[in-house]
Formats: sequence, C-alpha cells, structure tokens
Amino acid sequence: MMKGLLAFFALFVAVLGKETFDGHQVLRIIPRDEIQLSVIKALEDIIEFELDFWRGVTDVAVPVDVRVPFHSLQSIKIYLETQDIEYSIMIEDLQVMLDEEREEMEAAARVPQPRGTDSFDFSRYHTIDEIYSFQDMLVAENPNLVSKIVIGHSYEGRSLNVLKFSTGGTSRPAIWIDTGIHSREWVTQASGTWFAKKIVTDYGRDPALTNILDKMDIFLEIVTNPDGYHFTHNNNRMWRKTRKPNPGSRCDGVDPNRNWDAGFGGPGASGNPCSETYRGPKAHSESEVKSIVDFVKSHGNFKAFISIHSYSQMLLYPYGYTRTPVRDRDELHALAKKAITDLASLYGTRYKYGSIINTIYQASGGTIDWTYNQGIKYSYTFELRDTGRYGFVLPANQIIPTAEETWLALMAIMNHTVRNPY
Repeated sequence: MMKGLLAFFALFVAVLGKETFDGHQVLRIIPRDEIQLSVIKALEDIIEFELDFWRGVTDVAVPVDVRVPFHSLQSIKIYLETQDIEYSIMIEDLQVMLDEEREEMEAAARVPQPRGTDSFDFSRYHTIDEIYSFQDMLVAENPNLVSKIVIGHSYEGRSLNVLKFSTGGTSRPAIWIDTGIHSREWVTQASGTWFAKKIVTDYGRDPALTNILDKMDIFLEIVTNPDGYHFTHNNNRMWRKTRKPNPGSRCDGVDPNRNWDAGFGGPGASGNPCSETYRGPKAHSESEVKSIVDFVKSHGNFKAFISIHSYSQMLLYPYGYTRTPVRDRDELHALAKKAITDLASLYGTRYKYGSIINTIYQASGGTIDWTYNQGIKYSYTFELRDTGRYGFVLPANQIIPTAEETWLALMAIMNHTVRNPY
C-alpha cells in the first residue's frame, strides 16, 4: 500500500513538474502595412499575454508566428480583429501535438537500446543521454577518425561535447558545425546526430567528403545548449534559452544567439530577462557561448563556421546587427545560392537566402556575426524545416529527409571552403 502511494506521488510530482500547453494556439499573423507591423511588434512587450514569438516581426506581408496561451487567446484575437489585422490558426491545440510526440518517443524508448551506431534510430528524437551515448559509441567504433573533446561545461555542469573528425596532422584548417543552440529546435540536434554518422560512413567512399577530410578537420557540437535541451524533455518542451538564473528576476536563461560580442546589446535583442531574446548581462556571459569563443580563438584556423537552427527554411550569412554589407557579400551570396539549389535537388524543399538583417530580421549578438568578425569568412546560419505548419514540433518522420537535404547544402559549403583557402 505504502509503495503504491509513493509511486503515485512520484508520478503526480513528475506530471506537475512538466509544463503543459492545453488550448495554446499558434497564430500566423500577416501585417499589411507599417502601422500593423508596429501594432504587432508592440505585443512583444506586453508580458501579461505571455506570447511566444516563433517567427518574429520582420516586414510588411512577412508572416509572424506566435504561440498564444489559452488565457490570452480571446483577448489577442479580439485585438487583432479590431485592428483589422489578418491572422489564421496554424496549430489548433499545441498540447495535442506534444502528446503525439511524447507517445512516439515513449514507444521508441521501449525498444532495446542500441549496442552500436549502426542500430541507432536516426528517425526519432532522442534524449540528451541517448545522444551522449551515441557520441561515445561513434568514437569507440572509429578511433582513427573521430575523437571527443570536452570544451567546457554548461551552467548545470553538463559536458559540452565536440566531435572532432580528423585524418591526422596538427593545426589543420577546420570547419565548425553546431546544432541545438536553441534547445527546442529538436530537428537540429537530430540532424547533427545523423551528420556525425554520415561523415564516418562516407569517408573513404564519397570522394568529395574524403577530399575534405584529407585536407581539413570537421568539428561538430550536436548539443550546444545541453541544459536547455534536457529541460525541453523533462519540464518545458518550448524552452529556448540557457538555464542559468538571472539575479533579481523570476525568469531564467539567456538567448545564446544574442550573447556574442558582435553588436552586443543592440537592436534585435532584449534587455528583459523574461524575453526569449534576452541577451544576458554581458557578452559571452553564458558558459555555453564562452566555451566556443575560447575554443575558436585557441584553435585559430577555422575557415568555415555553420550554426544550425530551425525553423523557416533559410540560409543566412552576416550581418544581423548592421545593414553594412560584409566585404565578402558577393561570394557568400553566390555560395548560399549554390547550397540551397543543391538542397532543393533532393526533395524540392525551397529555401530563402541572404544576409540575416535583410532576410529574417535585425538581431544583435549573433553567433555568425562574431565568427565572421574573427576572420572566419564562410560563416552561415541554417534555419531548417519547416515554414510553420509544425514549427518547432516537426514530426519525427521528417528528421531523416531534413538531414539528407541539409547535408547536400553543407557539402556545397565545405567543398567551396576546401577549394578556396584564404
């Protein structure tokens, strides 16, 4: 009897500890003119509504996707209608989608754990422990090609693991790829895991990848924000930021893509700790960011830096914090066009491309603006599938197609990097 009560209590606590999104809707709002644009923008600052902008305010006629809690739905819809602002419902009830996602994961978890990476299921979403286990298995299976480097630790003490793919040599030119800097963007961590297996599978078989690895090293950080990723699995599926507390605020975490020393604190980042785009108290305040900064500086020979996000289907290059074009704008633009053309050749997925500020929105303190300013010419950000039907809750059956098509774009960038040393 007592054991039964204890088990029930543990389940009760676990359920209570997980944030639910019953009745939350994701609305797509289309601003028709500058006035409507400013009206929608003003909603970001009304804390009581607890709105979560999945796709931020950018320009006239460009969709804005926003998650609206049930308690704010009626007020927001009435407000938009009185302002004659067009909107549609993209997701009717977010919790229904999350329940389906959770059921899939629980069913998959009942399958025996893989003993090697050949039996790892790349077609489903994995916990952080499963991804860490995968990394260790990959290293053990491929000791002459892959090693694991711990470049630091997260606020909660988790290892910041980077896989190094190298065929030997010291201080070789290198390519960096990271996924999962925003923790709720699950298709990125899943794609990163697939990329890691793809590299070891194709080396020696694919002449293009073999040529790259014979001349350069590839560094891959799959779980760039481990505390946030753990939190999305156990507490709040929609969590985006890091998990470090902010003194004097009830809200935790910093947006790690606003925390870099590139236009830090400028427009496109928030000074409010409760904002999803909170920049943090100072540049590089987050260990998850500082560890990459220190590693990149100490390495000193990165030629390409690719940070992978979702969603929106875009390939972006600097800058985000200023409209001043980068000096390599023409080359970066042409390479982006080549990369998205290659990407589309597989499944017909269409991407937009261009500088961050002209293609998506102004954003200060971003990753690739900093890396470009450090002299890493081929600095790019991907926004993977989709364009909003599922948003951050992309069904698991799209993981492998997303990874496969993205790999073609990555190969275009890496091939160009190898052929054009600087």
